[in-house]
Amino acid sequence: MSLPDLSFLHQAQASRDQGQEAPGPSSPPPEPERRSPLRPEGPLAELISELRSYQAELEAQNKVLQYSQTAAESASERFEALFSSVPLALMVLDEYDVVVQANSMAHRSFQPTEQDRPLTALMPFVSEGDSQRVHDAFSAARTQGHSEVTEVVFLIGDTARITGDLHIACIEMAQDGAAPLLQFLCAVIDQGPLLAERQALQQGNEQLHASERRLEAIINSALDAIVCVDQHQRITVFNPTAAALFQCSASDALDSPLQRFLPDAAQALAFAQLTTQAQLGEMTALTAGGKELAVEVSVSFERHAEGETTTVFARDLTGRKKAEAHRNELEAQLRESQKMQAVGTMAGGIAHDFNNILGAILGNVELAKADCPADSPVLESLHEIDKAGRRARDLVRQILTFSRNEPPQRTPVNLAEVVHDTERLLRVTLPPGIDLHMHLPSGLPALLADATQVEQALLNLCTNAIHAIGTERGSIHVEAARMRPDQRQCERLGLAPRDYVALSVRDTGPGMDAALQARIFEPFFTTKPVGQGTGLGLAVVHGVMRTHEGAVDVHSAPGHGSRFTLYFPAASDAATATPLTAPPSITPPAVPTPAAHPQAQRSHHVMYVDDDQALVFLVQRLLRRRGYQVSGFTDPHEATAALRADPLRYDLVVTDYNMPGFCGVDLVREARRIRPDLPVALASGYVTAEIEQAAMAEGASALIHKPNDVEELCATVQRLVSGNEPA
Repeated sequence: MSLPDLSFLHQAQASRDQGQEAPGPSSPPPEPERRSPLRPEGPLAELISELRSYQAELEAQNKVLQYSQTAAESASERFEALFSSVPLALMVLDEYDVVVQANSMAHRSFQPTEQDRPLTALMPFVSEGDSQRVHDAFSAARTQGHSEVTEVVFLIGDTARITGDLHIACIEMAQDGAAPLLQFLCAVIDQGPLLAERQALQQGNEQLHASERRLEAIINSALDAIVCVDQHQRITVFNPTAAALFQCSASDALDSPLQRFLPDAAQALAFAQLTTQAQLGEMTALTAGGKELAVEVSVSFERHAEGETTTVFARDLTGRKKAEAHRNELEAQLRESQKMQAVGTMAGGIAHDFNNILGAILGNVELAKADCPADSPVLESLHEIDKAGRRARDLVRQILTFSRNEPPQRTPVNLAEVVHDTERLLRVTLPPGIDLHMHLPSGLPALLADATQVEQALLNLCTNAIHAIGTERGSIHVEAARMRPDQRQCERLGLAPRDYVALSVRDTGPGMDAALQARIFEPFFTTKPVGQGTGLGLAVVHGVMRTHEGAVDVHSAPGHGSRFTLYFPAASDAATATPLTAPPSITPPAVPTPAAHPQAQRSHHVMYVDDDQALVFLVQRLLRRRGYQVSGFTDPHEATAALRADPLRYDLVVTDYNMPGFCGVDLVREARRIRPDLPVALASGYVTAEIEQAAMAEGASALIHKPNDVEELCATVQRLVSGNEPA
C-alpha cells in the first residue's frame, strides 16, 4: 500500500501566492522552475516535513514487501517444482492420515493403474506386519520432529508390493488465533533393488562360505599332504594328512619355513614359478623328528593383489615303494617258478630219453656178465660199466625228483629221527675243520612228508654248506622250529596259511650275492670246478619242497654266510596220532631160473613195444634167455595190428608210455578192447600221478619204471604172466 502524494499542497500554496491555479492531482507535473525564495514557515512547514519523511519510509517498506513477496513466490514455485520432480515418493499427511499433497512419483508408485486404490491415506497401504512400526514412527515424529522406519512393506493392488524405508518429518503450520496445525512430510525410498542386490550378495556370501567350508573339508580329508605357503615360503595351511605324514601338529607347523619339511623345495619352486602348475616329481622330505621320507611333489601357484600363494601337494611314496618291492618279489618268484617249470619239463624229457639209453647199457652189461666166465678179465670192466651206469641212473632220478610235479606219498614223519640219520651219514665224511651242530627243540610236530625226500633235501643242504666252507674252518647249524608265516611271507614264498615246521641249515661260508642267489636252484648250475659237482643238489631241494607244498627261503650276503630254511607242512593231530609205520612194500616173487619151469616159461609169449630199437633188442635177449617168447615192435600201430590179427597168441603186453605220435595209454585201451583178460604193463621213465591214474583207468596191470634192474623187470613179467595162467 503506497502513501498519498502531498506535493500538491506546496504547489497550491505557491499558486496562491503568485495568483496561478494549482495543478490537480492528475495533471502532469509542471516543468521544473526555479523555486521561489519564499518558503512556508510555521506549523505548516513542520507538518509538510513530517509527511515527507513518513512518505519516504513508507516507500522503502513497500519496496521490501514487494521483494519479499517476489522471493516467497519464487521459493514456492521452486518447492513445488522440487516436490513434483524429485525421484522419491513424497506425501504431506495431516494428523488423521489424510494425504494433503502427493507428488507424481507417489501417485505412480501407490496407484500405478486406475483400478488400484487411490492415494488418499497412507496406512491402508501398509502391510499388517509393519503397521505398528509405522504408528510408532509417527508418534516419535510428533515428539522428536522426525523419525524413520526401514523395510516397510506397502501392498499395491492384489499382487504388487513396495519394500522401502519411510522417512517422516513433522511440520507445524501456524494459524491466526489458533494452535498450530501439525502435518507430516513423508518420503518413501524404494529399497527393492537394494534389497534384491543385498539378497544376492547374501546368497553369494553364503555360497562363498559354503564353498570355503567344502574346500576346507576337501583339504582336511585329502589323502595327499596339502601345504600352502605365502610369498616368503612360510606355511599358512597344513592339513591333517600333512600333520600325519610329517609327524608334526598344524599349530607347530604354521608360520614355519617350507624347507623344514622339504629341504629341496625352495630351489625347485624358483624354477617352477614360470607356470601356474608344476610337477616336481619324487623328492626327499623330512619329518619333524628328522626321518627321511620319499614323497612325490606337485605345486600350484596363485597370484593376487596381496602377493603370491603356493600350494604344495606331497604324496607319500612309502606304501607305493613297498608295494612295488612286493610286486617285484612276486614277479621274480613267478619268473623263477616259470623258469623252473620249463627247466623241469626239459629235464623230464631228457631223463625219459636218457632212461632208454641207460636201460640198454645196464641190460647189455647184465647179459655180458652172464656170458663171461668168472675168471674173465672182461668181468671187471663190466662191473665198472655197471657201476657208472647205476650212478647215471641215480643222477637221472635226481633230475626226475626235481622235474616231477605230482605230490609224493606223504605220511607223518618224525623230524628228529630223520635229522639223526642224516647226522650219522654226515659225520663220516665231515672235514675236521667244520663243526656240525644240531638244535632240535622238544615237542616239534611231525612233518607231513616223504621221509626219504626230507632226508635227501637235508643231506643236500648240508653237503652244499660243507662245499661252501671248503678248506676253511667253519660251522654248520641245523635248527628247527614250529611257526606260522605271516601274510606277506606266505605271499612271497607261495605258502598256504597253516602251521609249518621250519628246518634251517646255516653255515659260516663266504655267502652269496643277489646275482648268484637268483641262479642257485637252476639244474646243472654250480660254482664248483669241473668234475666236482653236477649242480643238481639245490635243484633237487627245490623240487622236494615244491612237491611237498612247502617252500625254501634263502638269506645270504657276501661275507656273512648263508641260511636255507625249508618250510614243511606240519602234520595234523589226527595224522600225528597214527603210528609212523612204513607203507607195506610189495615184494615181487622170486624169479625162477630157467631150469625150474622150462616148459611153462617157454609157453609164455610177451609183446614188447618201444620206439627205441636198442631197448627192444635188449628186452628180447633178456626175456628169451629166461625162456619167454618175445615179439618186439618199434611201431605201436604194427603192434596193434598184430594183436588184432591173433589176440590169443600173446600172454602179456609191455608198452612204453611216450612214443612219437602215439601214447602208451592208447595202446593199453586198444589191447583191453581187443582182449579184455590180457594183462598190459606200462613202462616209462617219467611216471606222474596223471599218467598213473590214466593207465589204471584204462585197465593197466602194472607200471614199470625205467631204467630198472634186469631182475626187477623179469620179476614183474613173471608175476603178470603167472597171474594170467588158467587155474
